[in-house]
Amino acid sequence: MHDIADLESRQIPGVGVASSEFVEAAALQSRALGFDPAMVFVPHPIQDRTDAEMHALADNALDEILRLLRADADSDDT
Repeated sequence: MHDIADLESRQIPGVGVASSEFVEAAALQSRALGFDPAMVFVPHPIQDRTDAEMHALADNALDEILRLLRADADSDDT
């Protein structure tokens, strides 16, 4: 969360990616920081996934990550 906040403060769009276990923690942290980051959550757990499973998670999340990055860039243009 701090990394995304730092990037955004320097006008560099970012999207946080975490497993679904961290939805509530991400919300609490973002409120504490006064920052509403773009976030994508992938299915939990991830630590015991195979490389192929991790690639599939990334592939499945990519469209949403790109959509959020584009939305952030579009909002900066206004």
